[in-house]
Amino acid sequence: MAGKFELYKDKGGEFRFRLKAGNGEIILASEGYKRKSSATNGIESVRKNAAIETRFEKKDSKSGKPMFNLKASNGQVIGTSETYSSESSRDNGIASVMKNAPEAKVEDQTA
Repeated sequence: MAGKFELYKDKGGEFRFRLKAGNGEIILASEGYKRKSSATNGIESVRKNAAIETRFEKKDSKSGKPMFNLKASNGQVIGTSETYSSESSRDNGIASVMKNAPEAKVEDQTA
Protein backbone atom coordinates (compact mmCIF):
# COMPACT_ATOMS: atom_id res chain seq x y z
CA MET A 1 0.00 0.00 0.00
CA ALA A 2 1.30 3.43 -0.92
CA GLY A 3 1.71 6.33 1.47
CA LYS A 4 -0.97 9.01 1.75
CA PHE A 5 -1.59 12.46 3.13
CA GLU A 6 -4.58 12.89 5.42
CA LEU A 7 -6.01 16.41 5.45
CA TYR A 8 -8.14 17.01 8.54
CA LYS A 9 -9.48 19.61 10.95
CA ASP A 10 -8.20 19.51 14.54
CA LYS A 11 -10.26 20.13 17.69
CA GLY A 12 -9.39 23.83 17.55
CA GLY A 13 -10.79 24.15 14.03
CA GLU A 14 -7.43 24.42 12.26
CA PHE A 15 -6.51 22.46 9.16
CA ARG A 16 -3.63 20.00 9.45
CA PHE A 17 -2.15 17.18 7.43
CA ARG A 18 -0.17 14.09 8.24
CA LEU A 19 1.78 11.81 5.96
CA LYS A 20 1.27 8.12 6.60
CA ALA A 21 3.50 5.34 5.29
CA GLY A 22 2.01 2.34 3.52
CA ASN A 23 1.78 0.51 6.88
CA GLY A 24 -0.44 3.31 8.29
CA GLU A 25 2.22 4.78 10.57
CA ILE A 26 2.38 8.59 10.75
CA ILE A 27 5.80 9.69 9.50
CA LEU A 28 5.29 13.46 9.24
CA ALA A 29 2.78 15.95 10.70
CA SER A 30 2.08 19.59 9.92
CA GLU A 31 1.41 22.66 12.00
CA GLY A 32 -2.12 24.05 12.14
CA TYR A 33 -3.38 26.29 9.31
CA LYS A 34 -6.31 28.72 9.44
CA ARG A 35 -7.28 28.03 5.80
CA LYS A 36 -7.65 24.74 3.97
CA SER A 37 -5.83 26.20 0.95
CA SER A 38 -2.79 26.89 3.15
CA ALA A 39 -2.73 23.27 4.32
CA THR A 40 -3.03 22.09 0.72
CA ASN A 41 -0.10 24.33 -0.22
CA GLY A 42 1.81 22.75 2.67
CA ILE A 43 1.20 19.29 1.24
CA GLU A 44 2.52 20.42 -2.15
CA SER A 45 5.59 21.87 -0.45
CA VAL A 46 6.23 18.56 1.36
CA ARG A 47 5.92 16.68 -1.95
CA LYS A 48 8.45 18.99 -3.59
CA ASN A 49 10.95 19.23 -0.73
CA ALA A 50 10.86 15.60 0.43
CA ALA A 51 13.10 14.56 -2.46
CA ILE A 52 15.90 16.89 -1.29
CA GLU A 53 17.91 15.29 1.51
CA THR A 54 19.41 18.59 2.69
CA ARG A 55 15.91 19.87 3.56
CA PHE A 56 15.72 17.44 6.48
CA GLU A 57 16.93 18.85 9.80
CA LYS A 58 18.02 16.06 12.15
CA LYS A 59 17.72 17.04 15.80
CA ASP A 60 16.79 15.85 19.26
CA SER A 61 13.46 16.57 20.93
CA LYS A 62 13.25 18.34 24.29
CA SER A 63 13.32 14.91 25.91
CA GLY A 64 16.55 14.05 24.07
CA LYS A 65 15.00 11.62 21.56
CA PRO A 66 15.97 11.76 17.85
CA MET A 67 13.48 13.45 15.49
CA PHE A 68 13.50 15.57 12.33
CA ASN A 69 11.91 18.55 10.63
CA LEU A 70 11.35 18.96 6.91
CA LYS A 71 12.01 22.53 5.80
CA ALA A 72 11.02 24.46 2.71
CA SER A 73 13.58 26.34 0.61
CA ASN A 74 12.95 29.46 2.74
CA GLY A 75 13.88 27.55 5.91
CA GLN A 76 10.33 27.33 7.25
CA VAL A 77 9.37 24.02 8.90
CA ILE A 78 6.66 22.31 6.84
CA GLY A 79 6.53 19.00 8.67
CA THR A 80 7.72 17.43 11.91
CA SER A 81 8.35 13.79 12.73
CA GLU A 82 7.52 11.82 15.81
CA THR A 83 10.33 11.06 18.23
CA TYR A 84 12.35 7.92 17.62
CA SER A 85 14.15 5.49 19.90
CA SER A 86 17.39 5.71 17.90
CA GLU A 87 19.16 7.76 15.24
CA SER A 88 18.94 4.85 12.80
CA SER A 89 15.15 4.71 13.29
CA ARG A 90 14.99 8.47 12.63
CA ASP A 91 17.05 8.03 9.47
CA ASN A 92 14.63 5.29 8.35
CA GLY A 93 11.78 7.77 8.97
CA ILE A 94 13.46 10.33 6.71
CA ALA A 95 13.95 7.69 4.01
CA SER A 96 10.25 6.79 4.31
CA VAL A 97 9.19 10.43 3.85
CA MET A 98 11.51 10.75 0.84
CA LYS A 99 9.99 7.60 -0.67
CA ASN A 100 6.31 8.18 0.15
CA ALA A 101 5.67 11.94 -0.05
CA PRO A 102 6.26 12.74 -3.75
CA GLU A 103 3.54 10.37 -5.03
CA ALA A 104 1.23 10.21 -2.01
CA LYS A 105 -2.46 10.80 -2.65
CA VAL A 106 -4.47 13.20 -0.48
CA GLU A 107 -7.38 11.87 1.55
CA ASP A 108 -9.51 14.90 2.43
CA GLN A 109 -11.24 14.22 5.73
CA THR A 110 -12.67 17.74 6.00
CA ALA A 111 -15.41 17.29 3.38
